[in-house]
Amino acid sequence: MQNQNEPPVEANPDQDDQTVEIDLSSITILDLTSFQLPDLDLVELPPNLIDLDLTTNRLSNLDSRIANLINLRKLSFRQNLFNDAAIEPISSWESLTGLEELILRDNKLTKIPDVGIFKKLLVFDVSFNEITSLQGLSKASSTIKELYVSKNEVTKMEEIDHLHELQILELGSNRLRVMENLQNFTKLQELWLGRNRIKVINLCGLSCIKKISLQSNRLTSMIGLEECNALEEIYLSHNGIAKMEGLSKLVNLRVLDVSSNKLTSVDDIQNLTRLEDLWLNDNRIESLEDIAEGVSGSREKLTTIYLENNPCAQSPNYNATLKQIFPNIQQIDSEVFA
Repeated sequence: MQNQNEPPVEANPDQDDQTVEIDLSSITILDLTSFQLPDLDLVELPPNLIDLDLTTNRLSNLDSRIANLINLRKLSFRQNLFNDAAIEPISSWESLTGLEELILRDNKLTKIPDVGIFKKLLVFDVSFNEITSLQGLSKASSTIKELYVSKNEVTKMEEIDHLHELQILELGSNRLRVMENLQNFTKLQELWLGRNRIKVINLCGLSCIKKISLQSNRLTSMIGLEECNALEEIYLSHNGIAKMEGLSKLVNLRVLDVSSNKLTSVDDIQNLTRLEDLWLNDNRIESLEDIAEGVSGSREKLTTIYLENNPCAQSPNYNATLKQIFPNIQQIDSEVFA
């Protein structure tokens, strides 16, 4: 605290507020997430941007200045208000030849925009729109490695067979009835088709896939997976599957989710030795002895098992018995052990 007998401190004229100049040419990343901007009129765009993130704003028209950002590699318009007409000018942005990632997720699109001009595109995301068809994807570059079209209204897998570099394909929450046109995806690692209307598994001869999700479809059989021996994770919950089959050759399998089906026994996985997570809850499995025999190959490896809402879950000493069967178990249903 200043002594009252001391003279007041005088301002030093050399300490006046100074304007700080920023060299915009040195800025390569601009993140404007959640600014709720209706437009970019008050935003100065650094000329050497590599990454421009405009997620969660209220943009409904493209700013033409973005077309001049010749170094741009990543561009996100996620969660805005773009409709088909508003996004159309992007198809003529010839200066963005190096664009690798384009995110149009969660807007108001009803069709796939023309992105053929981006010859180096690696990631393309149009999930959470109102797209009814994949028509237009035939123009997209064959360099794409990740394609996300989930939560739309797509009815057919089409115009994608030229995407031979594809590693991740997400078509969950659409209206697909048939798995088709996958045969050229020899590098595909992950296939996400949950929440559709698919009745039969058809991988079109692919054996490279490591993760597949067909949750909440209309499957009554697991047949179709048996030749895909690279599989590490399978998600088939919420279907009408009555028998576990076609799994005995999947020696790399670590995660198997067949919860909420019509299973009465555990079959065809007794020779698997790498299972870590096994989800069998909400089925009709009667005895823990059946579990012990069915999962005998992974007794030492298994760390998580879900069996709740099966008759066997009512067995006396339920947890203790499972701990005895699986000595390294860390989680039984929702209970996690230290």
